[in-house]
Amino acid sequence: MRIPPYYRRPSWQRFFSGMVIGGAISWFIFLYIFGVWQEKHTQKIRKQEDDILELKKDINIWQQEYKEINKRNIEQITVQKINVKITNWEKYKLDYLGTFETEESVKDDISMMLAKDLDTVYKSKELITKIIENKRVKINNKRYKLQVKKMIIYTTLSIELEIGFDE
Repeated sequence: MRIPPYYRRPSWQRFFSGMVIGGAISWFIFLYIFGVWQEKHTQKIRKQEDDILELKKDINIWQQEYKEINKRNIEQITVQKINVKITNWEKYKLDYLGTFETEESVKDDISMMLAKDLDTVYKSKELITKIIENKRVKINNKRYKLQVKKMIIYTTLSIELEIGFDE
């Protein structure tokens, strides 16, 4: 079997050369379009990566602020400190040491309220009052009773007491 001699006919030569030139041109067009698409998508991916990095930084900032706010809120809704003050100690001519020891013993008696939430402390304010008022204190060989005059419940539990002779 023999290959037909198409290479001698000019019409077939034009057809084959047209196919080769058309294939080359279409290949260059394909490469151009593919390159443009690749570049466009590469830019889009880079922009998205930058956006993702920026959003991750924002998330970290928000998470840190959220943790700090939570920490502050937890500190604000619990009793952090107890202050006890006897207001009329001068009336009975008590010394500083006796007054200080009395204040400290009252603090020790109600120290269970430390680190409790404000709601619990508020609900147990009657208990705190009874604990303090039922306490009898001996200062300089005299017995005294305590009476709650003012109680402020916040992150610091402030209690003002008056002292009187025990009957």
